[in-house]
Amino acid sequence: MPKLNPYLNFDGQAEEAFNFYRSVFGGDFHGEVLRFSNVPGAENIPENEKNRVIHIALPVGDDLLMASDIMPSAGHRLIVGNNNYVSIFPDTKEEADRLFSSLSAGGVVELPLQVQFWGDYYGSFTDKFGVKWMVNYFVKQ
Repeated sequence: MPKLNPYLNFDGQAEEAFNFYRSVFGGDFHGEVLRFSNVPGAENIPENEKNRVIHIALPVGDDLLMASDIMPSAGHRLIVGNNNYVSIFPDTKEEADRLFSSLSAGGVVELPLQVQFWGDYYGSFTDKFGVKWMVNYFVKQ
């Protein structure tokens, strides 16, 4: 059975918000805080956006609360209501493909399901009902 986790978007406040959440829930961030300055092609990102967070995660019990900042230079705009995703972690690549294909049918694909620069098989979309989804299969090394 795949695992679901909430994924939040912020307009430059992801790290501040997660420091607050960490003060409430305790614990340490899961992995490192990734910034837009870490991505391939970062030299093309405006200086004022390079320190924004591309991914941050905080364990809360057996689950992860995850987030990123939007990137205004790429046309992203935060509107309350588009700042939440349901993130699915399937057990197999085949299950990732099935879930992505089924749930995105009739919707709009944001990022096709493929191996990403951080190593996971990942894609995102908005389904036909307006719900935003992320499918992330951890590719075992």
